Amino acid sequence: MVDNSRTLHIINGDSVLTSLIHLNLNGKKFVWREMLCEGPTEIHLNTSSFKEVRKAFLSKYYHIPPSEYEDKFISQFSILENNQYSEINLWFEYDLFCHMNMLAAIQLLSDLEFDIPIYLICSGRIKGENKLKGLAELTSEEVKQEYENRILLTKDDIELALHIWTLYNEKNPKKIVPLLSKDSNFKYLSSCLRAHLERFPNATTGLNVLEENLLNLINNYHITSAHQWLGYSLQYQGYYGYGDLQMQKLIDKLSNFTVYTKDRLILNEKGMSIINNEENFYREMKDNMVFGGAYKYDFLYNKDSHKLLKL
Repeated sequence: MVDNSRTLHIINGDSVLTSLIHLNLNGKKFVWREMLCEGPTEIHLNTSSFKEVRKAFLSKYYHIPPSEYEDKFISQFSILENNQYSEINLWFEYDLFCHMNMLAAIQLLSDLEFDIPIYLICSGRIKGENKLKGLAELTSEEVKQEYENRILLTKDDIELALHIWTLYNEKNPKKIVPLLSKDSNFKYLSSCLRAHLERFPNATTGLNVLEENLLNLINNYHITSAHQWLGYSLQYQGYYGYGDLQMQKLIDKLSNFTVYTKDRLILNEKGMSIINNEENFYREMKDNMVFGGAYKYDFLYNKDSHKLLKL
């Protein structure tokens, strides 16, 4: 498989980088080691302000040292100093985690005035498979096929990506709702935006959709440990694409709704009241989590109408 050395690949993680190396894809490779679906962000990434905001968040919530952030992510920015590339390939997956990073990457390229063809390689539904698959889950032949079927993003696609990234950085996520049905070459974007909106707590229980789903795993499966719960949560999370660190943080927060019996983990009385929509735990769950520019607990999500209510 041959590629031009003037190609830039922006890749969603190290596991996919390994796949590309095995395929002998030439060109520069920018590995996107960030998680912009959580925490405060800013529209323009190549600024000291953005970098300090992200360092502070990742250090506080996930104990990631600022020096590690510099080494793993900011150091990659030097790859973009060469504006002599002939094309760019975006390697991102079908989930919210990847899509927010992808939108930010497009913003960064726009800020740096990269006026060259941008292609999208986005895994998800694979012919003959029942479940959505990430790029790292694909065989070498499947990765090769995804690359050969890459999609050239249009001007409208780029403008839509920039618009959504701007809205994500604003204080009012309600502005995103009208874009759920917007057509584009980002075929999983609507599902990811809906997943984002569902991260705001619902009015009935005070928990969001993902948190309720994690409790339902306890109720529906024979789970014997927090480690097993983590494994199930990663497997059955739908369009979120959260990693171990994020999911473990949620599990730790939800532990107050569970109890250990002799042979398994079950929901306690409070947990069952959530499953049965009998009690609201908004005040107990409330923290300072931010999604882009919006505080998580400044809005309520209505599961029936799919709309947000500003508190």
